[in-house]
Amino acid sequence: MNDERPARLDVGIVGTGRVGAVLGAALARAGHHVVAGYGVSVTSRSRAGTLLPDMPLVEVEEVMRRSGLVLLTVPDDALPGLVDGLAGAGAVHAGQLVAHTSGRYGIGVLDEATRAGGLPLALHPAMTFTGTSVDLQRLSGATFGITAPEPLWPVAEALVVEMGSEPIRIAEQHRPLYHAALAHGANHLITLVNDAMDLLRAAGVEQPDRMLAPLMSAALDNGMRQGDDALTGPVARGDAGTVASHVGRIAGAVPEAAGSYVALARRTATRALAAGRLEASDAEALLDVLADAPGETDG
Repeated sequence: MNDERPARLDVGIVGTGRVGAVLGAALARAGHHVVAGYGVSVTSRSRAGTLLPDMPLVEVEEVMRRSGLVLLTVPDDALPGLVDGLAGAGAVHAGQLVAHTSGRYGIGVLDEATRAGGLPLALHPAMTFTGTSVDLQRLSGATFGITAPEPLWPVAEALVVEMGSEPIRIAEQHRPLYHAALAHGANHLITLVNDAMDLLRAAGVEQPDRMLAPLMSAALDNGMRQGDDALTGPVARGDAGTVASHVGRIAGAVPEAAGSYVALARRTATRALAAGRLEASDAEALLDVLADAPGETDG
């Protein structure tokens, strides 16, 4: 990979939010020159000042003019319009590396920039960001989903390695599914954690995080290591009566959480059955319980 290490680049950042400022700092740490940035909100500009104190904040067109590599770190929905606007204004110059950090999109969204002579890269960090220096440490060992034209794969990989992370190639047609998988796993995990903490508070537990943290950490580790063999609990055991009680109690305490419990219990039962963790005879009674709408089962 060292042979493919890109030359020291003049880096510009369009969107100095949580992701942009951190990746800019990571590239600066690797020896690249962060020459300009653009941020709209007071928070974004303040974040840039903290993580990249020597980076001037200028207009978007000036960021483009100064940059050999520009990072477009804007929300997914804003990206297509931004790319089209930059290309239409003649802001993309030939040979400029144009990279975005969206998980949803591959390099197709950069087509207008490519037609203007830009070199497209999709570099999506598969982690959550706080927008602080803590994220720089978390980049070590993190992965990026990368997509690039064939000649630019080595450049994309080298940039990611220089930031301390591992590049994983994602085919253009698989970007939406790749992003859905990450969002399902990470974003919905936060919802699940907070629903569980709400239920524990309703049960009188004053510090639910202390109770859940070791349990959920162990469950996550076991799931990563053992797959469906890590399934435990009343659904995997086929304890239909216990699950019926859960549904009723959750519907009474935190009604908005009951639907997600039922949906996840059904999915857990399906996986447990397929993995041989749940007997078919036990699954029938269990699925009958879960067929009822949340709150209709007597707890």
